[in-house]
Amino acid sequence: MIKKTAFRIILAIALAISPIVNLLGQSNQMIGHEHPYVFHLVQAELWHATLAEQGSIYYPPTYDVDGFTHGTANPEKLLVVANHFYSEVRGDWLCLRMTVESLHESGVDTIFEGTAPVGDKPADFEGSDSELYPHILGGISPSAVLAAHKVVRTEDGQFIQIEGVTDSP
Repeated sequence: MIKKTAFRIILAIALAISPIVNLLGQSNQMIGHEHPYVFHLVQAELWHATLAEQGSIYYPPTYDVDGFTHGTANPEKLLVVANHFYSEVRGDWLCLRMTVESLHESGVDTIFEGTAPVGDKPADFEGSDSELYPHILGGISPSAVLAAHKVVRTEDGQFIQIEGVTDSP
């Protein structure tokens, strides 16, 4: 009798959580359909140095600490992310546009997870917990990049536009 009751309880729990497990397993596909691109903000100087060296792969300055290359799938979050993490880093910036597929074809996988710190800067910006972000499990090969968009900043370092991606200021 106890075995039958335990079996029924386990079966009921399994049936109850099955849709949740299925949803979690599909998170990468769902996000990929909602936002087709993976964007990465990069200092122009570092990207140009990567392009100048044949066969070079770009790794962001915080890669060793973070263990992956940060990305953003939702273009509406790009300026928020840029201003939160990088407004104090001077210089010209670019926004690399890729897809999960183009990254995979270059030998790198991408997973979608909650926000994570960039180096020692916490990911506590407004809306940081509202969606999953692409984490690129390696560096970025130039062959994975579909386009490099110019980033427009104010004199005090605020990011205000990514040409061809965000609305004009």
